[in-house]
Amino acid sequence: MTHPILRRRAGVAVVLGLAFAAVPGSAQAGVVSLGTASPFVVLGGSTVTNTGPSVLNGDLGVSPGTSLVGFGAPATVNGATHANDAVANGAQSDLTTAYDVAAGQPVSPGNVLTGTDLGSRTLTRGAYRYATSAQLTGALTLDAQGDPNAEFIFEIGSTLTTASASSVVLINGASPCNVYWQIGSSATIGSTTAFQGTVMALTDISLDSRATVVGRMLARNGQVTLIDNTLSAPNCSAPGTTPGATPVRSRLRSRPPRRPRRPAARRGRAQRSCAARPAPHWAPARTASARR
Repeated sequence: MTHPILRRRAGVAVVLGLAFAAVPGSAQAGVVSLGTASPFVVLGGSTVTNTGPSVLNGDLGVSPGTSLVGFGAPATVNGATHANDAVANGAQSDLTTAYDVAAGQPVSPGNVLTGTDLGSRTLTRGAYRYATSAQLTGALTLDAQGDPNAEFIFEIGSTLTTASASSVVLINGASPCNVYWQIGSSATIGSTTAFQGTVMALTDISLDSRATVVGRMLARNGQVTLIDNTLSAPNCSAPGTTPGATPVRSRLRSRPPRRPRRPAARRGRAQRSCAARPAPHWAPARTASARR
């Protein structure tokens, strides 16, 4: 016969187990790594076209296509250009890996946003899903809550479209290095939108007139189209740091450790003991003339 106390403990364990099983998994995002695609601010699959004085602060590439159109004056590319070479091919391979990792992130039921607008929201770290298309009208705020490593991953089944003059705002340590948009088909960034994060689209990406990006526009199979845009790749060389911040360690001068000083009382005793110590046996005796 089971002891009453043991029966009560077993019952408590079962209840706790059921309670924890009923709690849905949190929307903690895993780490997405772009690998060799990181230096690219624009990477197309078939072609990349530009109209007007766009400025690209980062690398430009295309693979497996070879067409890069409209990147002479007045456009400016402050980075390397790779047209279907080994660098662009490797970047596309790493982009595919990052895309698949982002698409496979678990999403809690409360983070399924299908049928709602991203605008006028404040979201914390995690993975969010749209089963079909996603729309951004107005401002979307991403709050890292003081964690510079906080990741935001958006899994969008088909298209992402932003209305004109929309924005993605990062607060409390959020970094564009850690914002990823995995798009099942194409993305359209509306005119004068201030966008942040890395877009990884299966097909096409279009930026309307004077839209700006702090992040990357990476298309796996289709084309990237620019119209008088400014795009800047974030400085993500040190994961988990805010771009432009100086690590604390680099601001401190390295000094060798000091030897602890002997207390004054001990030093005095040591000096007196040395003065009273007899001369060694090999020291010559002092003569009377020497003493005088």
